[in-house]
Amino acid sequence: MEIKDIKNKIVALATIGSDGKPHNIAVELNSFENNKVVITNNEMKTTVENIKSNPYVSLVYWKGDDGVRIDGKVEYFDSGKWLDFVKGLPENKGFAANGALVIEVNKITKLG
Repeated sequence: MEIKDIKNKIVALATIGSDGKPHNIAVELNSFENNKVVITNNEMKTTVENIKSNPYVSLVYWKGDDGVRIDGKVEYFDSGKWLDFVKGLPENKGFAANGALVIEVNKITKLG
């Protein structure tokens, strides 16, 4: 499985809060280009709080016997070109695009 295979798929996004506790949510991976993963913040509250105190995240996608884990450092944008990008995505039509999580990929691990 390649990372391009999980575009527009639901992935698990894991963050760590300032209290050291993990937090995991399901999100759609909107884009992967130039070693960056883009995810829309439609209604994330805890996740956004967590990445402000610890910008390191992990994504996991699994299908059948194959999976992939993506580790990276995230930046959060609530204005500018990245917010405009996610607001313009067809999959966000009818949903609030409150921000964009842009993850600089540090490591990709094939699972399975």
